[in-house]
Amino acid sequence: MNIHFIAIGGSAMHNLALALHDRGYRVSGSDDVIFEPSRTRLDRAGLLPESFGWFPDKVHSGLDAVILGMHAKADNPELSRAQELGLPIYSYPEFLYEQSKNKTRVVIGGSHGKTTITSMILHVLNYWDKPADYMVGAQLEGFDRMVHLTEENDFIVLEGDEYLSSAIDRRPKFHLYQPNIALLSGIAWDHINVFPTFDNYREQFRIFLEGIVPGGSITYNTEDPEVRALIEGLEAPIRKFPYETPAYEVVDGVTLLDTPEGPMPLKIFGQHNLNNLAGAQWICQQMGVDATDFYEAMATFRGAARRLELLAKSDSGYLFKDFAHSPSKAAATTHAVREQFPGKELIACLELHTYSSLNAGFLSDYRGSLDAADRALVFYIPDSLRIKGLAEISPEDIRRAFALPNLEVYTDTASLRDTLDQLDFTDSVLLLMSSGNYGGLDLQALAGKLG
Repeated sequence: MNIHFIAIGGSAMHNLALALHDRGYRVSGSDDVIFEPSRTRLDRAGLLPESFGWFPDKVHSGLDAVILGMHAKADNPELSRAQELGLPIYSYPEFLYEQSKNKTRVVIGGSHGKTTITSMILHVLNYWDKPADYMVGAQLEGFDRMVHLTEENDFIVLEGDEYLSSAIDRRPKFHLYQPNIALLSGIAWDHINVFPTFDNYREQFRIFLEGIVPGGSITYNTEDPEVRALIEGLEAPIRKFPYETPAYEVVDGVTLLDTPEGPMPLKIFGQHNLNNLAGAQWICQQMGVDATDFYEAMATFRGAARRLELLAKSDSGYLFKDFAHSPSKAAATTHAVREQFPGKELIACLELHTYSSLNAGFLSDYRGSLDAADRALVFYIPDSLRIKGLAEISPEDIRRAFALPNLEVYTDTASLRDTLDQLDFTDSVLLLMSSGNYGGLDLQALAGKLG
């Protein structure tokens, strides 16, 4: 097949382009900007566009399909050309469904934990050499590409993102997959730019559940009241498998999972990650991996990229970076580090970077999210509010929202860098939480302070 990607540089889009290229498809693409690591990976495969921008002449009648990324707008000139020619146009989740209609589709959904749970499942399958197709949003140790498609594999494991599919397909991505085996980890309001109320956001998960094929299954986190309420009201002819956080303890900085074979040390930590592990175990069991084999594989799991990633450590100090940005994720991550290192000073630094986190009406949801820290810092760039068309918020607005009178609020990278440079990492943990980069903060230089 001859496939053209509009907005080929996105995280999921470039991985799908590489996967199709590996299968022998003829792949072309365009984008107005491509960042690393997408740029180098596309270049290595010979798929990097010669020039950045949109070029309607790349779209022609010889194409079998056009795949439209979320980054491309509805008036994109290449999209307009494809529509004029009557070419088949897919969002990437729609195309993935077309590629997997004859497979058992395993879809991991939830406001938080879905990347980690998907990563755990793939790690276990890879450990035991059980082949499966997949799509996951984070880079995994031992995996070159994060989209893998074949003709022969029976299973495909999909991270079920609730964000919109494309500029012309306003359905959430996970509505398109029609899972045979599904998991729902939790519901906490997010993406308020497209889901303006919590009721509207929660409704997307109800639709996801109703999309499970008859006779399929839903594995769900019974500790989340919103999830539990949705499942209890679900009348679809499917099997229901509840899970909860398993027993564990932290001894000398090591998390020990309670298993039938005795305490098992893990390389990950935090109650939220143990809860994710329980969900992953249920899914793996449905895919043919028994508990003993699951535990053996999970003993070697180091976590998904950008999730509680240890950047540096010294004799008594640690530096972690986590992708956490929503209130629930920030609270879970801060609590996890506090529990793992109870005797150390915990300095938590959160960047408000997304549309939701910078919205004045949403800020109050962060109340209590950094309470587990000994010292709490929040960073945001005021110009981002103007760029996103949002109302101004002041440092005092943020302090009131977090309900932390001593909260330190920074609005420029230089001031934040100066503060972090002065930290004494003796018996302390610095936890950086952001989906951005703190305005270009040099994390390698910061890590160098710990040796």
